[in-house]
Amino acid sequence: MHTLNTTTTTGSQDPIDPSRNLDPDQYPHRNTNHPQSRRPRGFAATAAAASMGQAESDVNNGNVTGETSSGGGGGGKGKREREKEKERTKLRERHRRAITSRMLAGLRQYGNFPLPARADMNDVIAALAREAGWSVDADGTTYRQSHQTNHVVQFPTRSIESPLSSTTLKNCAKAALDCQQQHPSLRIDENLSPVSLDSVVIAESDHPGNGRYRGASPIPSVGCVDANQLIQDVHSTERRNDYTENFYVPVYAVLPVGVIDNFGQLVDPQGVRQELSYIKSLNVDGVVIDCWWGIVEGWNPQKYVWSGYRELFNLIRDFKLKLQVVMAFHECGGNASGNVMISLPQWVLEIGKDNPDIFFTDREGRRSFECLNWSIDKERVLHGRTGIEVYFDFMRSFRSEFDDLFVEGLIAAVEIGLGASGELKYPSFPERMGWIYPGIGEFQCYDKYSQTSLLKEAKSRGFAFWGKGPENVGQYNSQPHETGFFQERGEYDSYYGRFFLNWYSQLLIGHAENVLSLANLAFEETKIVVKIPAIYWSYKTASHAAELTAGYYNPSNRDGYSPVFETLKKYSVTVKFVCPGPQMSSNEHEEALADPEGLSWQVVNAAWDKGLLIGGENAITCFDREGCMRLIEMAKPRNHPDSNHFSFFTYRQPSPLVQGSTCFADLDYFIKRMHGDLPR
Repeated sequence: MHTLNTTTTTGSQDPIDPSRNLDPDQYPHRNTNHPQSRRPRGFAATAAAASMGQAESDVNNGNVTGETSSGGGGGGKGKREREKEKERTKLRERHRRAITSRMLAGLRQYGNFPLPARADMNDVIAALAREAGWSVDADGTTYRQSHQTNHVVQFPTRSIESPLSSTTLKNCAKAALDCQQQHPSLRIDENLSPVSLDSVVIAESDHPGNGRYRGASPIPSVGCVDANQLIQDVHSTERRNDYTENFYVPVYAVLPVGVIDNFGQLVDPQGVRQELSYIKSLNVDGVVIDCWWGIVEGWNPQKYVWSGYRELFNLIRDFKLKLQVVMAFHECGGNASGNVMISLPQWVLEIGKDNPDIFFTDREGRRSFECLNWSIDKERVLHGRTGIEVYFDFMRSFRSEFDDLFVEGLIAAVEIGLGASGELKYPSFPERMGWIYPGIGEFQCYDKYSQTSLLKEAKSRGFAFWGKGPENVGQYNSQPHETGFFQERGEYDSYYGRFFLNWYSQLLIGHAENVLSLANLAFEETKIVVKIPAIYWSYKTASHAAELTAGYYNPSNRDGYSPVFETLKKYSVTVKFVCPGPQMSSNEHEEALADPEGLSWQVVNAAWDKGLLIGGENAITCFDREGCMRLIEMAKPRNHPDSNHFSFFTYRQPSPLVQGSTCFADLDYFIKRMHGDLPR
């Protein structure tokens, strides 16, 4: 969206908050002991001007006392006044930012404005101006289009960069006015400015459907756009609102976890046939299969058992369904909600008994067995192999075993599990540790490998005492305001807090880069998918505490998703976003400080802004008709300026579809809407 030339901005660093000091390590060329003075603005500017005027008057009249000129008591009083003014300015800016945040949230949720992921006031003003009928150019030039009477369609004005010259436009307008005498239905706006003389309007009564303007242009001028072309422009504008509705979004169904047992064998071939037959009858495009590391390489390192998956894939081939496979390097059923238990490989758990630091560790020393610690990605602690070598060997074995399915195109995509639940996140919300929604979770970095990395990074910055985890962060089920670290104006935004959170999030990004670089080698020319979580609770707080513990450095004054997507873009990854469940009541939203719509809007648009493809997946909760409509609206947003939409959607539920119970109120209707077979 084009922006206006105003000065208000937002971003990771607040450029107009005079109370925030600069980090001496981040800006070594600046003298932070003597900050540069800033030009006062608003009421402060008025006060400053008045003070300067009074000072000049005192000097001219000889009223400057010796005490003041010598820097005595008057100087101390002036310093205190300046400090008070700084505090007042700080409060004003915090109040302004809070109002801005609420305005943006309201416009996104209720006004359907296509604002960028990190919109500022320029974007808001431009969007409101366009909604009110004004035109806003790229350079911020804003002007009003003349109001038209009923049954008149306003054509989009030509940009000022138009190749038509002003003389041509004037000739065109004159010829059009002459033509109006012969064609009364062709109406010209007499109040148009010279830069928009080609804004012609046509009466609704002469709709192009009657074929009246299918011939030559009624305007006898070589440089003019003919009426037939103008009418086509109108129709293309009218159709744009429903353009994304016609896109075909493939729908995949996830097969239940228990189809392959812990010994790598297909459990119920006949039951799987019935399930695939039912899926095919719903016109679903394909299925998603989890290939569990804990099953395939479960008993001995580099001994892979693919026989059960081979039998399963052959059944899927018989039904002519596409296939997405998941490289599942995580535990299944570790949380209390899991019905099927699939652990990490037994030989990995044996190593963990002697070296428990290969697992993520919380502040109290409790270990998480959901996935391997990212800090051992390059540590040879797995029988002589590093973490990423273990992942690569598994992926390479799969690619070699099922080469025929890749060649014939049956396997459409490969999803790479990068963390807890197969999502790119830390295991910060373990139900086995007592976590319940909407607790903020805990940081998972207290193993020896992570602590060594943190201390090394702190020493490189010259602050060795920063090489430890933060204090006052609460427990798994704490709320942000109950902690010293996450509370409003808490330590999360101090020099140390910013250092730690940047290191913590970079560990997540580095793990993604390490694994994806090898996944691209193993699955060249195959679509790679990465799943991004929806951590929407605590989103209405300043710190976004739950996102911070999960590894996304996304407080209210910083965009934490763009750096992640920048890395994913290097490997042409398709993002799969876990769409939040059914809308909660307002009381539940307030208690959890949650904003699922706001988070979804930020994540999806941040990925699109980076040029990434996006797919969706429903949370394992039941959706009513209204919930399904929200998912469709997210997958195919109306009036998107770039006609962006999801590239696929994955439907997941805990029980087989053939049993007759679905998590969607009308799954058949949902699929038809995703395929573009039904209108809105």
